[in-house]
Amino acid sequence: MNKAVVIGGGFGGMASALRLRAKGYDVVIIDQCERLGGRAQQHKIDGFVFDAGPTVVTAPFLFEELFSLFDKKLEDYIELVPVEPWYRFVYPDNSHFDYGGTIEETLARIDEIEPDDKAGYKALLAQSEAIFDVGFTELSDKPFHKISTMLKQVPALIRLNCYRTVWQMVCTYLKNDKLRQAFSIQPLLVGGNPFATTSIYSLIHFLERKWGVHFAMGGTGAMVDGFETLMREQGIKIKLNTRVNNLTIDSNRVTQVHTNEGSFECDKLVSNIDPKFLYQHLVPKENQSISAKIKTKHAKLSMGLFVLHFGTTKKYPDVVHHTIWLGKRYEALLSDIFDKKILADDFSLYLHRPTATDPSMAPDGCDSFYVLAPVPNNLSGIDWAEQEKAYGDKIIKALEDTIMPDLSAHIVHRFAKTPNNFEHDFSSVDGSGFSIAPSFQQSAWFRFHNKSEGPENLYLCGAGTHPGAGLPGVLSSAKVVDSLIAAPGL
Repeated sequence: MNKAVVIGGGFGGMASALRLRAKGYDVVIIDQCERLGGRAQQHKIDGFVFDAGPTVVTAPFLFEELFSLFDKKLEDYIELVPVEPWYRFVYPDNSHFDYGGTIEETLARIDEIEPDDKAGYKALLAQSEAIFDVGFTELSDKPFHKISTMLKQVPALIRLNCYRTVWQMVCTYLKNDKLRQAFSIQPLLVGGNPFATTSIYSLIHFLERKWGVHFAMGGTGAMVDGFETLMREQGIKIKLNTRVNNLTIDSNRVTQVHTNEGSFECDKLVSNIDPKFLYQHLVPKENQSISAKIKTKHAKLSMGLFVLHFGTTKKYPDVVHHTIWLGKRYEALLSDIFDKKILADDFSLYLHRPTATDPSMAPDGCDSFYVLAPVPNNLSGIDWAEQEKAYGDKIIKALEDTIMPDLSAHIVHRFAKTPNNFEHDFSSVDGSGFSIAPSFQQSAWFRFHNKSEGPENLYLCGAGTHPGAGLPGVLSSAKVVDSLIAAPGL
């Protein structure tokens, strides 16, 4: 009774595999990609290194915990360094706001934009800390598969006004539109519309303030390599380029996992894949609860992502590590993406320049870039084969006209990933970037449960489960799974 299989090699899956191994299970982790990491793939071309997944590292203690399970130290496997500023917000009038550093530094930068919002920022941060104390410290690693657990939290959630959206909460404290945008943008990093995402996610403000923003030298791919090294040292079997085709379920227990590379017996099964895909394609309807069927049919998905990668034959030292490039429209653009599901002519962008911190990610005198544009998921019907180049051209021109002069003349190794890639490469239903959206109606008990709504020995982790997307979210989901699975023989 000690065989555990983990489907999906993202950070949630890798963390679950390590936690199960530490408990004494014989663990195999299966992934359809050519390397571990899930969305955190990495591409290397002629000395350029391009990360394809999460690039913002917060709450490093969650990584440290996994190595300490085996009396190892994170720093012996992964080199994390702080990044400042955490983000630079660039506005359509070419002004910018650098966010990060001490509270005093942040207040000084706010003073340059709107002096009257300094007191409001401090109040916003205090509210964020109060939500953090409940939403993260108390609940992020607790299971929510019982409705009674949810009901116990209702008074605290009401007291903290968590029924409000992130945008509504931010507007309560800040009056300047530039600052409102800067302090409401974070839900987009976990797949949510600030105008629809529950203000529980405003805890991100305090989370960043508590631990800062970090980067792994060598990129996110280097973090994956560190995890893989630890897993192999601990005897975890890793099966790559391996796709799960179906499951054998007997007496409401998964007994075998069948793949294109053979079958694997299991006593415990952990799924780190998109929960909608899991219930649509791998768990038969007769083995699902009513709640699983309802969520699978009706859950609203996050937006899609258009990710443009390119290198440059010159350096752009004035571009910081993390830049949020904001377009002229904010709420209307997000409505186009999330509600109308149309590809607008304008956009807002997240620009990642890892060479600002680690020059080794590009040849001498060069830079490596990743540009992420939120776009509609594949429910939009957008023909990305037709739109990909033109949309990428628009992004390059916008950057060239603002913060990256002569960009088009210096680009090498340009390529893009669209919602089609997310759907094909990661089995992400309808090409969503982060599984289901983090609305209030899809949080905690209303989200896909970590203890499956189906076979009794199936457990779920990752972006579509509680507590949600983002590295802290998926690592915390593995802690929830860990709390639900007893050691072998118990």
